[in-house]
Amino acid sequence: VLCHLPKVTDPRLLVGIDTADDAGVYQLNETTALIQTVDFFTPIVDDPYLFGQIAAANSLSDVYAMGGKPLTAMNIVGFPLGKLPGEVLKAILQGGQEKVTEAGAVLVGGHTVADDEPKYGLSVTGIAHPSRILTNAGAKAGDILILTKAIGTGVLATAARAELFSPGVEAAVKGMAELNRKAAEVTEE
Repeated sequence: VLCHLPKVTDPRLLVGIDTADDAGVYQLNETTALIQTVDFFTPIVDDPYLFGQIAAANSLSDVYAMGGKPLTAMNIVGFPLGKLPGEVLKAILQGGQEKVTEAGAVLVGGHTVADDEPKYGLSVTGIAHPSRILTNAGAKAGDILILTKAIGTGVLATAARAELFSPGVEAAVKGMAELNRKAAEVTEE
């Protein structure tokens, strides 16, 4: 679908849709590039607080994946108020807020819409030096990969939710709620 959109040719756009990266990057000046991402999904765990943490960590970590530092975040929520109590939404938002705070970013607002099933995530803005941007397009044979999560954690969590798998799922879920900040710091060395 994206191939039908007009190609963006602005020289300040350092990373756009053509590399399938985690975020877009726009150069503000010689020393600062703006990183923007948005990500949200349906619950992959039953605990709403933990779901908020996982979704927020996922969104915030998109900025880390680009070599940046998160600055601000905005909640994106779809919620079935008639089907689930408001306490569930409160727990989701609290879990997300905890991760935003842990990242050293500031929650500046958000948007909520009525939806048939819960959805949560963040739009995150960060910064990095334009010469320090990390991108999928630069990967080549022989590069060192830093795995920030165990491979297959999403599959395990989905299987556990469907009661098809249970051993070790707590460790996988805990890993999904962790920020990728340490991996980003390693790349700066």
